[in-house]
Amino acid sequence: MTSQRPDLDALGWSAFFDSQINLDERPTLTPARILSVHRGGLDVAGEGFEERIQSTLGDTDHEESGATVGDWLLLSQEEPRVHRRLDRKSLIKRRAAGSGRRIQLIAANVDTLFTVTSCNADFNAARLERYLALAHDAHVTPVIVLTKADTTDTPETYVRAAAALLPGLMVEVIDARDPENVAILAPWFAAGQTVALVGSSGVGKSTLINTLAANDQIATQGIRDGDDKGRHTTTARTLHRLPGAGWVLDTPGMRALQLTDVRSGLDEVFAEVIAAAESCRFTDCQHESEPGCGVLAAIDARTLDPERLKRWRKLVAEEAHNNESITERRARDRAFGKMIKDVTKGKHR
Repeated sequence: MTSQRPDLDALGWSAFFDSQINLDERPTLTPARILSVHRGGLDVAGEGFEERIQSTLGDTDHEESGATVGDWLLLSQEEPRVHRRLDRKSLIKRRAAGSGRRIQLIAANVDTLFTVTSCNADFNAARLERYLALAHDAHVTPVIVLTKADTTDTPETYVRAAAALLPGLMVEVIDARDPENVAILAPWFAAGQTVALVGSSGVGKSTLINTLAANDQIATQGIRDGDDKGRHTTTARTLHRLPGAGWVLDTPGMRALQLTDVRSGLDEVFAEVIAAAESCRFTDCQHESEPGCGVLAAIDARTLDPERLKRWRKLVAEEAHNNESITERRARDRAFGKMIKDVTKGKHR
């Protein structure tokens, strides 16, 4: 194992993880955190070392039993081999892109989720609500970071629109190229803290990380004229250590964010819809035309935005569909595993 590197506290180690190590494991195993995942290997860092190790866990980051950036592992001290992964204090995930029903792990053990969007055509309230649901379901602090304020004469319009999505939501407007301006984000990067950056391509995530880290190690590209869409510059999720502070995790731009298993997060983000539904006359009210519907009454009273109700309906239906598909697949996997065990037992009789 290699030379001088951050200590465990600086990497984000806490009593939550320490309590998971058995007394008989301490003399022979050492903790390490995953900085990035590669095909068949993991870049990890621990007390006084940082290196790449071979692990099959990196091949299964589309399942919750696999490994992802931010995870903590226990490694054998004699040989840098993975003994087991420690339980997570938070996990951010989505349904993988494509027609399959796999879960894609985005990041583990994150303290704060920065959703980065720009003051142009990229700003999309419905997309921001998706990220807010992810953060709340994972019990991670959400922050909206607005970039490219110089592209509009009315940045306050975007601030109000973002802040209206959730009571008490923190919204920051920055110039990602200006170190003094970016310094307002410092409170979220205390020593040992981990912040994940998510958002579309071209909104300035890589530029922001370069400014925070005071270097240009991450390549950046501009946006396309006409639609304000960005080009992918980050192609893998990686933890970057900031000078004397915390950690920031860059993620590839996500144009599609399919939600799964985040109903509690949706309930928090759309709390006003849930509160209005509690006064419905019927427990199975669909909030369409039923008498005594509290949600429709709230819309009539203008205490509930009908557009928010539409977006809530869409996300709840999507989340339920994805959950059902995943549950069915897991049930098939269990049934197939039982069949294999039964066949194997039969061969040995």
